[in-house]
Parts: sequence; structure tokens; C-alpha cells
Amino acid sequence: MFNESDKSHMARAVELARRGWYSTTPNPRVGCVLTKDEVPIAEGWHERAGEAHAEAMALQKAGANAQGCTAYVTLEPCSFVGRTPACSRSLIEAGISRVVCAMRDPHPKVSGKGIAELQAAGIVVDEGLMGADARALNPGYIKVQETGLPYVRCKLAMSLDGRTAMASGESQWITGVEARNDVQDLRAQSCAVLTGINTILDDDARLNVRAEALGETARAQLGERQPKRVVMDSVGRCPPGAALFSSAGDIVIALGRNASQLQFGSGDQAPHVLKFDTVQPEPAAVLRALLKLDCNEILLEAGPTLAGAFLQQGLIDELIVYMAPKLMGSEGRPLLQLPIQTMRDSIDLRLNSVRLIGNDVRIDCAPIYH
Repeated sequence: MFNESDKSHMARAVELARRGWYSTTPNPRVGCVLTKDEVPIAEGWHERAGEAHAEAMALQKAGANAQGCTAYVTLEPCSFVGRTPACSRSLIEAGISRVVCAMRDPHPKVSGKGIAELQAAGIVVDEGLMGADARALNPGYIKVQETGLPYVRCKLAMSLDGRTAMASGESQWITGVEARNDVQDLRAQSCAVLTGINTILDDDARLNVRAEALGETARAQLGERQPKRVVMDSVGRCPPGAALFSSAGDIVIALGRNASQLQFGSGDQAPHVLKFDTVQPEPAAVLRALLKLDCNEILLEAGPTLAGAFLQQGLIDELIVYMAPKLMGSEGRPLLQLPIQTMRDSIDLRLNSVRLIGNDVRIDCAPIYH
């Protein structure tokens, strides 16, 4: 069905979609290429939520030349009017003759409807080209539509003997500066960075993106956007003087039912407070609450207890572990608190990649839930 020219144009559309890697949240990252007689004449990508979609940008560049073109898009064109016009209607009105889409949009308002509308207008639609690449662009958006929960990456740093801190809690720094800078990229692509209160009390973590640690391209895409910083704080111990409150960006505090209402004053740095009916905020409930705050990709940066709880409840999609070439000893704190007693109960992981980051090793893997 697809020739080499089709593959080349879709590969370019995927490349364009990546230009929104740090900026489109919570919208999907989408790229579009318009061709005439197999020659590209215009291209576009979705840059930020609320702004033009990829198809609209490409059509605007093409103008009247869009008549008779083939459109290569990484995601099924939307078929409903939101903050921007419906892309399926725009493609029809522009006189596009063929649409090649990498995958269907799982959003219930679209899911096949955009394709059906295009076909009803006489446009040839081919789908499925580079579908795996298209899915990889939008893990958070896709998971929300398919399961109702955000996509969770869990970042961990450990020594070669699997320790994340000394017995005293001292942990700065296990990994080198290159690995720590790499974490800034993970934060930048996330809607929210989530941690527990002990990380705030022990490390006085800011959890923000340090733009100077990013590459030039990432820095330009990110602009002024900062991920939301979320603290799970059962009884309300987060101190008003924490470094968290001295940098720009939205802050969310998740409290248990016995916590007193926190008083942080008003203004831009006043946190958004979520109070739950349970003694401790339950991980799944916190994720569902964050979804209502437009967060579909979450970076979990927490200690072994909270990270272990998320893993035990099947809420972690991806583990990103930075392993430093050092030994911290048997008294150090473990990578995860997991009360596993037998090999039968051990958790298998799918190894996705292993690479050097400076003098440390980055291991990307995914839990296999049964």
C-alpha cells in the first residue's frame, strides 16, 4: 500500500511532530507534510495547546496550492471544533485528494470520525504507516484516552549496589552532572513532576526545569513553560519557606483527610490544594486529580517508599534508572520499598535501552504487569 515516497514523507511528519515535544502538553504532538506529485510543498506541526494544529499550519503555508495535494499526518485529523477548527473540515475545504495518517486518534470525539468524514467527501484515506513511531510521540495522550490515567515515568538514581541514599538520608550527589542535566530534559517534557513530602523535607527540592541544563532546541521549545510540581503530603508538613516556592511554576499539594488546611498566603506562588478523604492520598486518586488539571505525562521523582507504592499498584509505565559507578554499602536505602518474599512474586521488566550519560548508565525499562 505504501511506497518509499510515502515512508519518507511520513518520517518527515514524525520529525516535525517532535518539534512540539516540550510545548504541546496536554495536547498531542502532531506533524503534517503536504505533497504534490510526491514533492513536498508545505509542512506544519502543533506547537502549543490552543494554537494552530499541524494540518492548519501546513494548509496556511500552502494556500491555494493545497488543491489536489496528499497530506501526511501523524495522527487522524480531528473532526470536532474545540479551541481551533476541525482539521478534517479544513482538509476537505482545501481540496486535499489523499490523506495518509499514521494512526487513529483514540479520543472518543474523533476515533474514526475524522477518517469517515474525509472519505465521505471523496478523499482517499490510508492509515497505519509508521504507527509505532506515531504512538511513541504521545504516550500520555494515548494512555489517558485508553485507560483514563496519565502516563507515569519514574526516575530513580542509584549506586552500583542499588542504593539511593545513605542510611542518614544523604544522597547528593549519587550521579554526575551529565545525568542530572539529563533529568532536566525528562522534567521539561512532562506535564507535572510528582514527589513525596520527604523529598521536600530531606532535599529541599525545587523540582523545576533548569533551562540552562537543556540543549538549545529544547530550551527554545519549552519557553517559559514549567511543569506543575506536585507534593503528596499526608498531614500537611510542607514548610512555607521551602525552596519549592521560590521558583516560577504552578504548585499542587495533595493532602490526606487529617491534614490541616495549609496557609501559604495568596498570589502566584500559592499552591493548588487537593484534599482527599483517605488518611494518605492514594496514588491512583492523585493521578486522576492531576488529569483534571490537564496533566497526562507525569514524572515521578520520589523516595523508595512512594515509588514502590506506585509500582505495586501498577501505575508506573516506565522506569528510568541512572546507575552510578560507586558503592554505597549495605546500610544505604534501597532503590524501591517492595515487600517481595519469593522469586515467584518478583516483578519482571522489559529492557528498552541502556546508554552512557557521562560516567553513569541510564537504563530505560518498563514493568511487566500480570
